[in-house]
Amino acid sequence: MNGTAGIRKVIAASSVGTMIEWYDFYIFGMLAKTISTQFFPEGNATAALLSTLAIFAAGFIVRPFGALVFGRLGDLIGRKYTFLLTLVLMGGSTFLIGCVPNYKTIGIAAPLLVLMLRLIQGLALGGEYGGAATYVAEHAPKGKRGFYTSWIQTTATLGLFIALAVIMLVKLNMPDERFNAEWGGWRWPFWISIVLVGISIYIRLKMKESPLFAALKKEGNTSTNPLKESFRHRSNFKMVLLALFGAVMGQGVIWYTGQFYAQNFLETKCNIEFEQSRTIMLWAIAFATPFFVFFGWLSDKIGRKWIMMAGMLLGVLLYRPIFQTFLNNTNVKEAITVENMDFRNNRLVKKVNDTTLIVADSYTLYPPLSQLGNDEIKESLVVHLKKGSISTHEIHLGKKLYWKFILLVWLMIVFVTMVYGPIAAFLVELFPTKIRYTSMSLPYHIGNGVFGGLVPFIGLLLTTSFPADPLVGLWYPIGVAALCFVIGTIYLRNKIDRNVND
Repeated sequence: MNGTAGIRKVIAASSVGTMIEWYDFYIFGMLAKTISTQFFPEGNATAALLSTLAIFAAGFIVRPFGALVFGRLGDLIGRKYTFLLTLVLMGGSTFLIGCVPNYKTIGIAAPLLVLMLRLIQGLALGGEYGGAATYVAEHAPKGKRGFYTSWIQTTATLGLFIALAVIMLVKLNMPDERFNAEWGGWRWPFWISIVLVGISIYIRLKMKESPLFAALKKEGNTSTNPLKESFRHRSNFKMVLLALFGAVMGQGVIWYTGQFYAQNFLETKCNIEFEQSRTIMLWAIAFATPFFVFFGWLSDKIGRKWIMMAGMLLGVLLYRPIFQTFLNNTNVKEAITVENMDFRNNRLVKKVNDTTLIVADSYTLYPPLSQLGNDEIKESLVVHLKKGSISTHEIHLGKKLYWKFILLVWLMIVFVTMVYGPIAAFLVELFPTKIRYTSMSLPYHIGNGVFGGLVPFIGLLLTTSFPADPLVGLWYPIGVAALCFVIGTIYLRNKIDRNVND
């Protein structure tokens, strides 16, 4: 497979499959709030959500084990068949999550089955990324590895983009009651994944083995024990640790803060309505995605290190100001008064400063406002406001604030592209071909799966434990990114285009 057309086919085949795996992995996180009501007993919404996020995090925690299992297979039998297997496991698990009955139907078996399938997802994803990145890098010509592998880096964000888009498409075309029902629309994104996986399997079956690995295999120089050579040889294990603590753990927390934590914060802390919170993320992702390729290309020119370090430092310095801006612009709780409040479609609506629309929850009020006349509604509201029984339910941003929020989220995702765009080429160039799949997969999936994947769970846990500070959850990613920045700045080299044929 030679020339530009050949490398494009390699990138397309690798990227489509990886993107679908990320889609499968992330729809669980996108639907965490709904899933928590389906697979856990009623009565404590916060505990149910924490339990759901813990299951979500479990999928990340087992990713390093998947990196060991499938990395070893990839270095023993080849890149192609290994990440074909991971795709089948991921797609099957995702589809089956959509088939598990809820807690009311099968009791404790429901969350246990979901946990088991989530663990299989995590193991499969642990073997996917290293194979795809290695496969593309081993096809790429010298001088363009950062550029070509950066296309693989877009797949995680594009998978998130597609997950958001599919969920929105389903949810906006049916009432909430139908979407949140036991066999409702929230299951559709899980079922749809089986079609996407089938298409990707067909594409990947036509791929050939990496030329560098094929040459090693032909010469009989493949590793007989990739795990031993990766982690028991002192020089190679040193590079594994340096990759983890000097680059990947910081990259992981920047990735999940800029995309997952940001979306959760906009919904739970700022109370922005479902459609707007999702479209803010969609626009920001769409505008930022080309920067993955830009920073991958730039890393071929100036090196990988300082681009990644700059992305981490910007996150450390700007996260709290950005998230504080989100809070300041949506802090309208005290503005709920009777004056100029309208009752429409069983909702209380009030404009504040011509930019923010408050939607106060009226469903729990008694008597129901829909049964009252205009004067009676006003009298009832006065009573409920004094009792404190009306609270901010959702916020709809005006046009200026809406685009301001898109800009701020876009800025955080640009930080993501800085740390993530060059990382595949950086990792590939650290390790020799015969143990590359194993050696690069482990630090990547510890950094992303453990340090990064725990950002939503630890963030919610911190804000639950210290409710006085709504930004307390940010100290975890800020602390990890700052530590990684210091280690990476001191110990990483800024070499460009190291030979991947070693």
